[in-house]
Amino acid sequence: MLDGCTPLLPEINGRYYDHGYYQGAALPQLLAEHARTYATRTALVHGDRRLTYRELNRRVDRVAAGLTLRGIRPGDRVIVQLPNVPEFVITVYALMRAGALPVFAPTSHRADEIGCLARLTEAAAYIGPTLHRGFDHAAMAAEISVDHPRLRRAFTLHDPEDTRGGFATAPSGCLFFPLHSVDAPRDPDRTYNPDDVAFFLLSGGSAAAPELVPRTHNDYAYQTRAAAELIGLGPEDVYLAALPASSNLTFGCPGIVGTLAGGGTVVLIDEPDPADAFRVIETEKVTVTTLVPADAHLWLDASSTAGVGLSSLRLIQIGGARPHPELAARIPQAFDCRLQQVFEMAEGLLSLTRLTDTDEVVRHTHGRPLSPGDEIRITDSHGSDVPAGTPGQLWTRGPCTLRGYYKAPDRNARAFTADGFCRTGLLARLTEDANLVIHGRMDVDSALASPGN
Repeated sequence: MLDGCTPLLPEINGRYYDHGYYQGAALPQLLAEHARTYATRTALVHGDRRLTYRELNRRVDRVAAGLTLRGIRPGDRVIVQLPNVPEFVITVYALMRAGALPVFAPTSHRADEIGCLARLTEAAAYIGPTLHRGFDHAAMAAEISVDHPRLRRAFTLHDPEDTRGGFATAPSGCLFFPLHSVDAPRDPDRTYNPDDVAFFLLSGGSAAAPELVPRTHNDYAYQTRAAAELIGLGPEDVYLAALPASSNLTFGCPGIVGTLAGGGTVVLIDEPDPADAFRVIETEKVTVTTLVPADAHLWLDASSTAGVGLSSLRLIQIGGARPHPELAARIPQAFDCRLQQVFEMAEGLLSLTRLTDTDEVVRHTHGRPLSPGDEIRITDSHGSDVPAGTPGQLWTRGPCTLRGYYKAPDRNARAFTADGFCRTGLLARLTEDANLVIHGRMDVDSALASPGN
């Protein structure tokens, strides 16, 4: 396990293997298996670009070798700040295949946030756009590299300025390469430990400093596989990634990774604007997508005048926040599809309504945890369980839940009990039929003040 990460207790890790949650395969290995199974099926679509599973896996192989050739080493942390383009999926898998660790960052982050991530992770490289929505990400990376001497490589979607000999050099000495040039013959197959960290997600908590969530190959493979099975996601499905691909919600609930695991097609668009999204849904016959409540409102407002057929849609997931029950009621009526409420934490808990749930459950709750192995406790300020229906602090432990934030021993001492429960800092309750309702985030200090077990 990487320094700065807290492994699961061996007996708990063994239990998750015994119950079949963990199957001992790393994410890059699984992609290669998918490529063999679904070779000529379409894996990724972005505008006019289409990649089959075989082409995707081949490109991942070559980019992994190219990154190694340009100095990326196993164990290196690499900040990935790419928009919803095929290069995001290719790069994340290529880094994992090269043994490096992607650190996901949204494109909205600027020098302060990316600089904090570079310092915390001692990042060896940055991968991002050159210009995106008017902001110069390449210039930001060059600026950050001045104060972070370990950041010696940057890879951008387009050629950096003053490129000579295939790369450019910032005043700090950081080398800039166009991402399309990162290509080399495939390296020999690498061996993986599926219990190792695969990548880092940003916590959605309210702490001022970034908190990084290490996700392992085993836990994320299980999360995405189980979430895909829950909604029957298979080869005939087309998933529209309209929210940022760097978010846990879009990447793996079941999202991009879950769709690829089932042989489906992932369609990437830059943002969930209704006009663009409706056109793509109609053209690509999208069956599943994920929205936040604000975007769902925009889609509903636009649906009456859209003039396009959205009959292929069978499921809209709503995450990020619990929608008002009236909004939740309107979505199935407007789009003639099912609605699924999703509550997810980068920390690992994933709770969803089921396709067989009543309208009452779907409109008013976040459903039940994904895994039979997920343990939920709702506690008072002293750490004692409260009765069903009573709001309290949400504690959780399960096969997808982390055991500690990255390089955060003080935080971990307060946020985790000795037996591995994560005190989430969320106010929640369980209904009489064991469905979860999240009320919001508690004051961090008070939420973490209760004693552990």
